[in-house]
Amino acid sequence: MLELRVGPVAHGGHCVARDGDGGRVVFVRHALPGELVRAVVTDDPGGAFCRADAVAVLEASPDRVEPACPWAGPGGCGGCDFQHTDHATQRVLKTTVLREQLERLGAGAAVVATADLAAVEVEELPGGPFGWRTRVRLAVDDAGVPGLRAHRSHDVCEIGDCPLVPAGALPPVLERRFRPDSELDVTVVGDGAARVGSGATVTAANRSWELSAGTFWQVHPALPDTLASVVRDWADAPAGGVAWDLYGGVGLLGSVLAGQVGESGTVLVVESAASAVADGAAALADLPQVQFVQGRAEREIARLRPDPDVVVTDPPRAGLGKAAVRDLAARGPRRIVHIACDPAALARDLSLFATAGYRTAALRAFDAFPMTHHMEAAALLERIPR
Repeated sequence: MLELRVGPVAHGGHCVARDGDGGRVVFVRHALPGELVRAVVTDDPGGAFCRADAVAVLEASPDRVEPACPWAGPGGCGGCDFQHTDHATQRVLKTTVLREQLERLGAGAAVVATADLAAVEVEELPGGPFGWRTRVRLAVDDAGVPGLRAHRSHDVCEIGDCPLVPAGALPPVLERRFRPDSELDVTVVGDGAARVGSGATVTAANRSWELSAGTFWQVHPALPDTLASVVRDWADAPAGGVAWDLYGGVGLLGSVLAGQVGESGTVLVVESAASAVADGAAALADLPQVQFVQGRAEREIARLRPDPDVVVTDPPRAGLGKAAVRDLAARGPRRIVHIACDPAALARDLSLFATAGYRTAALRAFDAFPMTHHMEAAALLERIPR
């Protein structure tokens, strides 16, 4: 058992403390900056740091609240990081992490040069902190009981509900028994019912998509329209021009670009998942300017023709990386709208773009995953004239 004075929040849903004066770094979950806590070490890889859970609060932060979920505490479900603080404070913590990652990983100078980093805040989305998750993956234990995984573990935590899912949707699924040691994709459909392994009809950007089971769609109901609005405001694709939508899924953002380039233009949506390509092609069949390319975007960048005027990128959590940024910059788009779900990956990519001749002209972030440490961000990159 450790007694720790908790320091600043860090990326990953924990705060940083030190075990004694100048001692080892301890990454503490279920704590808030400034608190004095007793903590139990949960993971000790040796070396300079370990991980711990705060199991008793000796001096509480004024921002501490009673968690809404009884399964969210130490040793319980690992899905939520910030149940122990109010929603407004969660956004402050996430904003701190976002700014710190941009400064620490080298992108701060690139952002500050063109946009005020101190003014960047993680914005609230409509709908509040609970009941927003329309899709959830459940794990099934060796007795066939569904639940959610514990933090950094394959262990299944048996739960009675989840407050992040619309009220009443999940309990009927949790009462059932399934194949042991399996996983379940659960979708909450328009009538509020939860379906296992089912597709769904979704609507955003004034269009509808019929999604097959397993096809990706953002879990927060307000995020698709929010991102579509950002692309609509920032992309400025010219009429008759060429736009790329990389890691484009079913073409949500590609449909926005299609409206800008018009029928005389071209939109190439690049997506690796066959089901997303099929669902997107069916939904956008009335837009002849949209073409779907099935493949890994980072491999297709050098092969796509013609060169783009504007590019939208929405890569996986790891970000674009050095090779993809290099290849994309070589194609010379005037503007890039870059979407990221990890602040560290965002910072690394923005720094790479700065080196490749692009400036960060605007940056926004959204609290698309309340109660967790995750966020969604979007950056507008503009090519620097030579």
